[in-house]
Amino acid sequence: MSQTPFIRKFLTAPLSGPEIEQRSFEAIDRETRHDFSADQWEIVRRMIHTTGDLSLGELVRFSPNVIESGIAALRQGRPIYVDSNMIRAGLSLPRLKSANASYSTDRILCHVADADVARQSAESNLPRSLFAIRKARPMLDGGIAVFGNAPVALLELNRMIIEERIRPALVLAMPVGFVHVIESKEELMALPIPHVAINGTRGGSTLAVAALHALCTLAARQEKETKQS
Repeated sequence: MSQTPFIRKFLTAPLSGPEIEQRSFEAIDRETRHDFSADQWEIVRRMIHTTGDLSLGELVRFSPNVIESGIAALRQGRPIYVDSNMIRAGLSLPRLKSANASYSTDRILCHVADADVARQSAESNLPRSLFAIRKARPMLDGGIAVFGNAPVALLELNRMIIEERIRPALVLAMPVGFVHVIESKEELMALPIPHVAINGTRGGSTLAVAALHALCTLAARQEKETKQS
């Protein structure tokens, strides 16, 4: 049986990458009802686009003033701690630079693969993520912390916030899994720290990247509006 590949149909009316993305956003807008603000929806829509899951919007939680705090942190070029090298690899430097031109790979920190962290983990039989975020402590006060993988690291950050008065400018709390994940997110959401979180067991590095990229878009837009005013 002969069959014409669908790509032939696409090539008769081709779309560019940006056009496909825009049509995807339009489809999400048509299919989703929500009560998010315009800026919040920018983030949630990007996360839905990343997963293809329209139900994700029901799980995203925003703390008061997190958009303002996150935009300010990006525009000031605050350092970014990520809990996995997958997030570090996935973050777009051009997007970060659109928020602040000083961003470089040196401003995106991940210590989970560092030799001293691996040694401490092996000696204690505790997760690397615990020692990795402890190593990052000097930049966490006023910095940006991004979690898409390690709930133990988020729990340790929560401890630092409670016991050591660390105050990150932004926390993206999206670790994924079934052990300590819900507890880590719920504990953070009860703290007076600017955060975007995914309720429940769902999450992942791609969602954390999508959320930060969306905040970069908002920061760049604000920068442009400020220059025009």
